[in-house]
Amino acid sequence: MAASVRAGILIAVALLPAALVLCGFPATLNLERAFPVGQRVELSHLRARDMARHGRMLQSSSPNGVIDFPVEGTYDPFHVGLYYTTVQLGSPPREFHVQIDTGSDVLWVSCSSCTGCPQSTGLKIQLNLFDPGSSSTASLVSCSDQRCSLGVQSADASCSIQNNQCAYTFQYGDGSGTSGYYVSDLLSFNTILGGSVTTNSSAPIVFGCSTTQTGDLTKSDRAVDGIFGFGQQDMSVISQLSSQGVAPNVFSHCLRGDDVGGGILVLGEIVEPNIVYTPLVPSQPHYNLNLQSISVNGQVLPIDPAVFATSSGKGTIIDSGTTLAYLAEAAYDPFVNAITNAVSQSVQPVVSKGNQCYLISTSVNDLFPQVSLNFAGGASLNLRPQDYLLQQNSVGSSAVWCFGLQKIQGQGITILGDLVLKDKIFVYDLAGQRIGWAAYDCSMSVNVSTSSSGKKEYVNPGNVSESSSLQKELLISIIAFLMHISLHGSFWFL
Repeated sequence: MAASVRAGILIAVALLPAALVLCGFPATLNLERAFPVGQRVELSHLRARDMARHGRMLQSSSPNGVIDFPVEGTYDPFHVGLYYTTVQLGSPPREFHVQIDTGSDVLWVSCSSCTGCPQSTGLKIQLNLFDPGSSSTASLVSCSDQRCSLGVQSADASCSIQNNQCAYTFQYGDGSGTSGYYVSDLLSFNTILGGSVTTNSSAPIVFGCSTTQTGDLTKSDRAVDGIFGFGQQDMSVISQLSSQGVAPNVFSHCLRGDDVGGGILVLGEIVEPNIVYTPLVPSQPHYNLNLQSISVNGQVLPIDPAVFATSSGKGTIIDSGTTLAYLAEAAYDPFVNAITNAVSQSVQPVVSKGNQCYLISTSVNDLFPQVSLNFAGGASLNLRPQDYLLQQNSVGSSAVWCFGLQKIQGQGITILGDLVLKDKIFVYDLAGQRIGWAAYDCSMSVNVSTSSSGKKEYVNPGNVSESSSLQKELLISIIAFLMHISLHGSFWFL
């Protein structure tokens, strides 16, 4: 190959990284809801599944950049209701699809020795099993390991005196569960700092290797490889990466609520001027917020604020692993009555299988009131009708819309699941012990802060996969063109 051609290749390749920075290479996850294809299910089925899910709730350094995980799936609120992402574990790294769950702490995946792990799934993904023996960097976590000791304190780990192995057993509300042992291995990821991307980054983390699964976890209709707990306890990946200085102690998501689904998830801070914040209730294992009142059409409902108070497992929790949303029993009837009274002249109330529903022949936005959940610090979470109602079916020319915001009897707990979280930016600022939100079109890109200093730097995320593909295609085209030149011995400059 002629020297001029070699120089041309070097120049072309050298220009590509600069183009990445100038184009504002995105720091984002294209997050989507994952549901197998199937028929609409009844609200009672969604309730039963969420009740089982609730059993899964387990009791600032200078970051190097924002971490980006690829995410797969589709969205439909009447089917499985599962968000999942892909993580790369081990050496060489292997991909595992795991549920994104802010209601638990631990990342665990199915292990090669697992009994009862699903072999197939209705989600269009390939299930994998983690084999510690096939990873050159894997090691078992002993009971004497400080990371295990921290997990024992938060009930995320247990120890066996016989084999000195750090283990776990998680039991879920529907009788299903998983048990296994902890492994230390590399998590591979991409980082974004100052608008540029570093690929093939990695950090050691501790995660669970599931050897037994039972009940609902074994079902193949919505099976994934495990669960990615985004909680704030010491065993969570967020806490581990933050303590190593690898990632900021904050993560954000923006979930699309339309039929297409999708959205954005970053281990970093989405920056949006309309975000309002409320403090986290301190010393809680979950993301508890101080809900003070509920307003319908601007009128505060007659609900005792003590109904929402956090104490002994009670309170208001943000949980991305719950499909619907749930109100404490004492707040539910005043809420439903206020909505029904507001629309009594326009729609026909009906009861369908124990659920309060309405026959509607026009848009719900034209008929139903806005609801506000009012939190400490003056932050209100404004809900549109489609944030508390779900279309169940149709009767003739009318649609049947029912309350997706359901009642939890006797537990004194309010859970804000995906029904409420969608179409909004949510920022979990663990360093500042606060959660913020803002209404947003989650099909659009967002700004993410990538600076660990007082100076703010931003990237414009939203198209990581597309940008990567275009850049690869550009590189391939340039190299192919230059190879063509080298073979034919001539080229021209325009």
